[in-house]
Formats: sequence, C-alpha cells, structure tokens
Amino acid sequence: MSVSIDYTGGVFKANKAKSVGTVTAGTGPYNLASASYDNVSFSIASQQPAVEGLFFKDDGLSMYIIGTNPDTIHQYTLSTAWDVSTASYANKLLNFGVQEGAPQSFNFKSDGTSVYYIGTSNDTVYQYNLTTAWDVSTGSYANKSMSVTTQENTPKGMHFKPDGTKVYIVGLTNDTVYQYSLSTAWDISTGSYESKSFSVSSQTGNPEGIFFNPNGYKMYVVGNVYPNADVFEYDLSTAWDVSTASYGNVSFSTASEGFYPSDIFFKSDGTKMYISENNNNNIYQYSTGTATTLDLSTGNYFSHTPSVNTVFAFSNPPASGTAAGFALALTGGNAAETYDIANASYDSVSFSVATQETVPTGVGFKDDGTKMYIVGSSNDNIYQYSLSTAWDVSTASYDSVSLSVATQETIPEALFFKSDGTSLYIVGRDSNSVFQYDLTTAWDISTGSYASKSMSVSSQETAPRGLYFKDDGTKAYIVGTANDTVYQYALSTAWDISTGSFETGKEVSVASQATVPTGLFFSSNGYKMYVLHFSSVVYQYSLSTAWDVSTASYDSVSFTGNSQDGFGNDIYFKSDGVKMYILGNSNDTIYQYSTGSTAAATFTYPSSVKFPSGIAPAGPAIDETDVLVFYTDDGGTTYQGFRAGDAMA
Repeated sequence: MSVSIDYTGGVFKANKAKSVGTVTAGTGPYNLASASYDNVSFSIASQQPAVEGLFFKDDGLSMYIIGTNPDTIHQYTLSTAWDVSTASYANKLLNFGVQEGAPQSFNFKSDGTSVYYIGTSNDTVYQYNLTTAWDVSTGSYANKSMSVTTQENTPKGMHFKPDGTKVYIVGLTNDTVYQYSLSTAWDISTGSYESKSFSVSSQTGNPEGIFFNPNGYKMYVVGNVYPNADVFEYDLSTAWDVSTASYGNVSFSTASEGFYPSDIFFKSDGTKMYISENNNNNIYQYSTGTATTLDLSTGNYFSHTPSVNTVFAFSNPPASGTAAGFALALTGGNAAETYDIANASYDSVSFSVATQETVPTGVGFKDDGTKMYIVGSSNDNIYQYSLSTAWDVSTASYDSVSLSVATQETIPEALFFKSDGTSLYIVGRDSNSVFQYDLTTAWDISTGSYASKSMSVSSQETAPRGLYFKDDGTKAYIVGTANDTVYQYALSTAWDISTGSFETGKEVSVASQATVPTGLFFSSNGYKMYVLHFSSVVYQYSLSTAWDVSTASYDSVSFTGNSQDGFGNDIYFKSDGVKMYILGNSNDTIYQYSTGSTAAATFTYPSSVKFPSGIAPAGPAIDETDVLVFYTDDGGTTYQGFRAGDAMA
C-alpha cells in the first residue's frame, strides 16, 4: 500500500524562503552593561566567616579566598573550570597572622610561584614565595614588603599588572586608586608610588575591590553604600595609567545577592565575573558581555564566521503553535593567540624578487594582503606585486610597476604605507632621513611622487634600517645599526613626516638581543614590538604603555628563520597577526611563516536547544563550514537542533 503526502501547504508555515537573517555580533567580554547573575554561587563560610578577597588560578580550576577570621588564604578546587558551583575545599591554607592581622586583598604572580597580600593593620603589601606553584600550603614569607600607608591607611583592594611591573591599591580612607611601580618585576620590595591616582568617591564611598582587564584600558571597582552594592567600570585613555581614568557611566548592581561585596575577579577571557560577599560569605558568579544573536524574524538562513569563541542566542521566534525552522552556516575560525612567534613555523611558501631587485631591503603589504611592495638598494626602486590569494606570497606576480626614490635616497632600507594607501615613506642610510611620497591612486605606486616632505633622524641614528608608524600616523619609529636602538618620533600633524620630531627619552636599546637590527614591526594594539636581527632572528618585546618604546622590555621570546635565509633584511606581519614574513637578502626572497598555534573557535548554544543524545556538535575546523538546523513549535521555549548530515548517519 502506498501513502501520498501533500506538501503544497508547506511543512512549516514559517519555513518558506525569506532572506538571509540578521546576525548581531556580541558586545564582547568585560561588558558590565549586559552582565547578569548566573544563579550560581558557592559558600566558603565553613572555612572563612569574614571573606575579604578573591582570586582564581589562570585556568579556572583553583579558587582562593582570604579573610580576617582567621587571617588566612584558603584554596579550593573546581571540577569544572570557572564554575564556582563545582568548587570544593582543597584542605590547603596559608596563614598570614605573623605579618598582618587584618588581610584584605591578595594577588598571585602570573606563574603561581608567589603570592602578595595587603591588610589594614599595617597598610603594607607582603610577598610570600610558594615552592609549588599555586599551592598555598607551600608558601613562606619572602621577607619583602612595601608600605602604602602614606597614600592609604585603610587599603581594601589590590591588583597587579600581568607583567608584575605595577600594582594598584584602593582603600576606604581616601576612596582613591593609587598606582605603584616595581623596578624589578614581581619583587614587591622594589615598589614605589608613581604619584598617579584616581578618585572613585563620586561613584562609591566604600571601594572594596579592584580589577583591570588584560590590556589595561578598563578598570573595575566594586563597593557598597548600603543598600547599594555596585561594580563600576572606568576607561583609561593610556593603558595602566590610572591618572587617565574616567567613569563611563557603566555600572552593575550586585545588591540582589548581597549588600556587602568585598572583592571582584573576572575569568581570563572576560566572559564571567565573580564577587565575594562579606555578609553571607558566598562567592557569586555572573556572565558578562552579550551573545551573538540570530534574529529569527528576519530570515531562516544565517551565516557566521567568528574570530573568537562564540555564545549564540536566538531572538524573536514565531508564536507558540507555529512550527518554524532555520539553518545556521558556521565557518570555523582560529581563536588562538596571534603574533605568537614562540610557536611560529615556516609555511614552505616563498617568492623571489631577484628579477627586480638583487639587494632587497624592505617589504610592505596592502592592508588586505592583495598587494606586496619591495624596496632595494641595487636599483633604488620600489616594486609592486599582486597576490592572487591574499597574504599568500607564493601567488605573487610582478605588476611591472615601480617608483624610483634615487633622487632622495640612494641606499633605501625600509618602506611603510599610510593606512589608507595614499602616502608611503622610506628611510635610508645615505641621507639618514625619512621621505614622504603621495599617491594619487591609493596603493598604486605608479601614481606616486615625492611630497617634498622629510624628517632627519641623523641626530639619533646614522644607519637607519627599520621604519614603522603608529596606526593613526601620530608616531614614527626608527631602528638602526649604529646604536642598536629603537627611537620614537611624534608627528604634530598625522602622517605628515615634515612635522615629526624626536620624543626625548622615548627610546629603547635592543643591543642585548639584536646587535645588527635590520627590521622593525609592532602588533596592531602597540603592546608588542618585534625587531629583526640580520641573522634572521626575530626578537619580541612587550610595552607596558602602548606605543611608548621607553616602556619596552624583552620577553625572552625569539624566532629563528635562518634555515631559509641567513641574512634577514626586513619583517612584516599579516594584519591579524597570524602570518609573519621575513625578507632575505642572501636569496632575494620573501619567506612566509605561520605564527602561533591554531585553536578552532568554540560555539555555545542556548540551553533551550535540545541536541541528539544531549550533546551539541563540535564546532567546525578552521576555514571549514558546517550547517546546523533548528526547529521550534513552542515560541522558542525549546528548539530541536542537529548538524546537517548527522540525522542520516
């Protein structure tokens, strides 16, 4: 017997083709404006009935609290990382009573081998060393301390910069955040007040805890003035400089959980916030930031390619009783660290420029990776190439286009483009100057001409080899082989090199690593600097203040590319930091490398989605696409979800 089914009415009323639906990307982590309580908490009252401070291990698998009864740090284990509901006491503690009878806040060194705490009895930061990292039971006093009593005699909150070179204190006496500098990272005995501070009294008269996001541009203070308990968010115009802070009118109330918050902490990726509460001695967990939202009223097909781990939300489903389905095409993205030369590897991809230039000295790319430029001292020309696959130098071909710079410079060493491609700059060893050229057609050097603008660097460097500009054109940087030093210049008119001048004191020697520096590059946020040595070794530096080279320090991280070419003349990174290029002079070739490891972005779906066997499918691999299908007939209360193809397996 056969049965006929009539589909003409449509299987799903709302499933007829509409359009590609609207995807709204989430607002990102550390976002108080969209924070919400997870209804997740953990009581530490059995160990500490007067909790004052809170800290997590960087992997979220250990939690630590400090209090005054007793004057002790207690350690907990989380079976699920960053989920405080899974915490249990690890039966490990560290008592501080000998030094401080009223401890209020504490921080760990980034590798877990030291712990620092401050209290209101002595107004002093004390340092303890741990023989086993992150195990507080192995701690002992390091006989190192720093008093803050001149600034604050009721200190309540403390936070360290991730590299251990700065520490911040907030307290009840002055309702002010104070900034201190450590001349030796993580050695608290080398700390001193920087005469930098910021008052939070307009927001709270009882600041209890303080936290900074990893790049130092956001600061969070938690406080209470009964019956209010709030977290306040501040913006710093200069990273890690509290004197540049301002309140952005963003706050979040934790009063529903308790009126007496004592400290604040964020998950390392900024998607969770934790508050310790002194009255009921609970740790409360919150979500911060917003999900990436699919608006179901706008279509039934959605497409998304992330660059970070992503949480999804579905909005505006049809009314209950109306069955509807939609598809989501996900393309996997790389969520791993970028500009990571410690894990760089050669792509076995290269391109020779020998036909045009036998002494190539500098390399540059168009911002989308579809054009490449080479300058050299054999012909004193800039040459232009097209890449049929963006950022893949093996697909390069010469455009038969060049621009001579010989009238200005006979030994050109490096080139750099304005961010919109309408100007380019070269530096050389004949004139020891930076010259500016304007292009009537962006990125087309055949339209370039000398702008009659230049800046001499001879007072600082008589053999300049590397050139770089800040992304807004207000600063320029030079490195050379005469002094093995990176020098910083300010442009009073952005991108007008004739307005440039050396910023006295803004320099850093790289001689301990690169005795013959030939290339220079910065990460897009200005917190990392890379210097190429002529032996094709790349060295990495961190800047505690973005774009200020005087704050740079060597990371003890390097990469060697001399297996490809033993004489490196310049370095360049892809705009997202996942590719690195070294220009080799021995072989007149540009070599391509991948930086960092790869980690496919993960995807989290609403709890209302029910997947087969209760398990959400793993996200697609990097650059691969999966299609997921979802159905609902109860107004979005529940969704049935599966990956296309799984249902047929």
